[in-house]
Amino acid sequence: MISLTEENYLKELFNLSSESGEVNVNELSKRLEIKMSTVTSMMKKLAEKELVHYESYKPLKLTEKGKIEAGLIIRKHRLTEMFLVEKMGFGWEDVHEIAEQIEHIQSVGFFEKMDEQLGYPTIDPHGSPIPDKNGKIVWPTYSKLSECKAGETVRLSAVINTSSEFLKFLNVREMKLGLKIKIKSIEIFDKSMEVSYGKKPSETLSNIVCERLLVEKEGRF
Repeated sequence: MISLTEENYLKELFNLSSESGEVNVNELSKRLEIKMSTVTSMMKKLAEKELVHYESYKPLKLTEKGKIEAGLIIRKHRLTEMFLVEKMGFGWEDVHEIAEQIEHIQSVGFFEKMDEQLGYPTIDPHGSPIPDKNGKIVWPTYSKLSECKAGETVRLSAVINTSSEFLKFLNVREMKLGLKIKIKSIEIFDKSMEVSYGKKPSETLSNIVCERLLVEKEGRF
């Protein structure tokens, strides 16, 4: 049995290592806001359970078993977020903290029923992929809006930052997943973009915002 605290460690390890496959203890310590000595102690425990590859002074890596366990935790979290939005009417900016609590429920049947009622979704309300029943995850191929060129039309498919502040920022500008965005021009100095979408003929987005928006380019939708 994996404890609630161990689940939180596995989830953060998975999130931090999604690109390189590795993460150092200091990075994990900062993310969790926990002392390095405490993190090191936990890594030794997880290594004993064959969930983490741990060696002193070397980057941490999840084992295959650890990846599956982390994937199943993330599956429960993202299914919960989708259920809260689709079935209970919560805004996408309000679901993370609730899902943080519900993801630790151990009943497999509870989440299978949730999945069934949702129609077996493959992404959560923020566009992130939902791992399958075996904890496996397939990452869609998206581009950052900041990587696109003037004149292109793209579709907003996911957001990198899911903080309530950023999502509220998008709400005010009537930006949501599935939205088609026309890139009108790009400012050379600061890389901000003038775009149009929906009923908005012109909106300026900073480079910081464009870095956090994941899109599919025209021709793929």
